[in-house]
Amino acid sequence: MTETTRIPATEVTGVYGALVKAMARKMIGRVPDSVGVLWHHKAVMKDSMGIGQKVEHWHELDADLSTYAAMAAAATIGCSFCLDFNYFMSRNRGVDGAKVREVPRWRESTLFTPLERQVMEYAEAASQTPPAVTDELSDALLPQLGEAGLIELAARVAFMNMSARMNVALGIRSEHFADSCGLPPLAERPAVAVRA
Repeated sequence: MTETTRIPATEVTGVYGALVKAMARKMIGRVPDSVGVLWHHKAVMKDSMGIGQKVEHWHELDADLSTYAAMAAAATIGCSFCLDFNYFMSRNRGVDGAKVREVPRWRESTLFTPLERQVMEYAEAASQTPPAVTDELSDALLPQLGEAGLIELAARVAFMNMSARMNVALGIRSEHFADSCGLPPLAERPAVAVRA
């Protein structure tokens, strides 16, 4: 990590620690520093990772839309770890790299379809406090995604909110996964005007 987390990382030890490290190396090529932070509360780490693995098995929502939604939610919350990690993982999911790179500035980009824009708008709205999803936006997405797809979109965004907000609160920042595999830097999110 480029900066110090709010809770210092500890050594990941024991049989379970060896398993976690082996899984991380298999999945992303190394053990993220953030694992050492979460290792202080193994049950939270285990359950968060378990939910994340289950979320990856949902398939009612198109994989590209899932990635765009998760990254739009992460960008809204300001989780650099989540953005970097999802950008890195998108290359294994076959998601269009040029589009994924543009998610932080999707409103200004010309690469996205109307449906992709609506999905990212939904992700941003659901990530507000309080959530700002409108009936109109839900009504527009329902015939395109179906009931199960819209439910999955809401759930994926909710899971990203849990992960991103925890990471931001703990000071867990980007570990530059995308840099390690030669992906170009993510597009910068435009400055948002402060609400009065």
